[in-house]
Amino acid sequence: MSATDESGLPVVERPLSAWQRLSGVTALRRGLILVLLAVVWELYARWLDSPLMIPTFTDTLAAFGDAVVSGRLPSMAGTSLRVLLMGYALGVLLAAVLAGLASASRWGDDLLATLVAMFNPLPAIALLPMAMLWFGLGTPSILFVLVHAVLWPLALNTHAGFQGVSETLRMVGRNSGLGGPRFIAGILIPAAFPAILTGLKVGWAFAWRTLIAAELVYGAASRSGGLGWFIFENKNRLETASVFAGLATVILIGLLVEALIFRTIERHTVCKWGMRR
Repeated sequence: MSATDESGLPVVERPLSAWQRLSGVTALRRGLILVLLAVVWELYARWLDSPLMIPTFTDTLAAFGDAVVSGRLPSMAGTSLRVLLMGYALGVLLAAVLAGLASASRWGDDLLATLVAMFNPLPAIALLPMAMLWFGLGTPSILFVLVHAVLWPLALNTHAGFQGVSETLRMVGRNSGLGGPRFIAGILIPAAFPAILTGLKVGWAFAWRTLIAAELVYGAASRSGGLGWFIFENKNRLETASVFAGLATVILIGLLVEALIFRTIERHTVCKWGMRR
């Protein structure tokens, strides 16, 4: 097939094959990867023939279905997500405050740099014993470690993004009369949004795995909790298929959040603005 461009020269167009069109669909490619991983899992588990060590994919799927139908797994997943969203929101709010202070003054910059150097290397789950001592066996203890998990990577990425904003954009904001919070909201945040979005993703991942680890400890202490307690309880019962079903739920929620929330935000912001391919 041929056509002509604006100069009148012929342009040769080669139609894409069916495979090329299908391979261009991101969701299809990723779905195929998941199917291949499930097949490898099934074949290896059957070859190993040790359900106590590694159940087959079909057995895990059956355990997952039973837990969903009984309502136990959705209930525990809802409990985990409710606590996670509260801790994540608090962490985002505090990170925004620290990053704003760091961009406003040298004292704020020094404060953020010092706090990040002190607390960012400290695993959030290591603070759970002290949190349980300070706040007791309850949601506040888990919220404390979740805020710690979210706060430092997000504040660090946001501040790095602010520092990467060109001086030209900063001058445009100042010449437009922007200052303080208006300057941050109108100039720094849009220009640094790719770094901020990366920080949000990293903070989400840290918070999600910290929550599951915290629920393993907290659930064991109080015999209640979310997905972490579901995994812990089934491990004690030697119901490995249900343990894998709980782990699969953690993975599925992570995939859904990435695909439905973060990729949607990315598509309507940084991709639309031409800041990322």
